[in-house]
Amino acid sequence: VQLQASGGGLVQAGGSLRLSCAASGRTFSSYTVGWFRQAPGKEREFVAGIRWGGGFTNYGDSVKGRFTISRDNAKTEVYLQMNSLKPEDTAVYYCAATTRYTFPRVSVNEYDYWGQGTLVTVSS
Repeated sequence: VQLQASGGGLVQAGGSLRLSCAASGRTFSSYTVGWFRQAPGKEREFVAGIRWGGGFTNYGDSVKGRFTISRDNAKTEVYLQMNSLKPEDTAVYYCAATTRYTFPRVSVNEYDYWGQGTLVTVSS
C-alpha cells in the first residue's frame, strides 16, 4: 500500500490542523495505521494509532486529550485532528501502516509502509 500524508502547515499556538493519510493501491482494511512525528534533532515519536478491525485507538502521552485519530467509512483515509497545538508539536508528521494484527503498535520498527511526511509548524 502507498501512503500520502497531507494537511500540514503553519498555525499559531492554540490553533488546530487536520492531517490526512490516504491509501492508494488498496484500502486500509486489516491494517493498523499510525501517525508519527519527528522534530529536528529528535527521534521519530509515536503520536496515535488506529486498528481498522474494531476501530481501537491509542495515543502518545504528549498528545492525549488534544489529538484525535479517525478513519473514513470508505477505508481509504485516516485523519489526525490536532487541537490546542503547542510549539513543541512542531515536526514532520508521517503516517504509517502495518498488517500486524495485535494492537497497539507504537514502535517505528513495527510499521512496514510509510508516507512521505507533512510539515507542521506551530508558532508561539
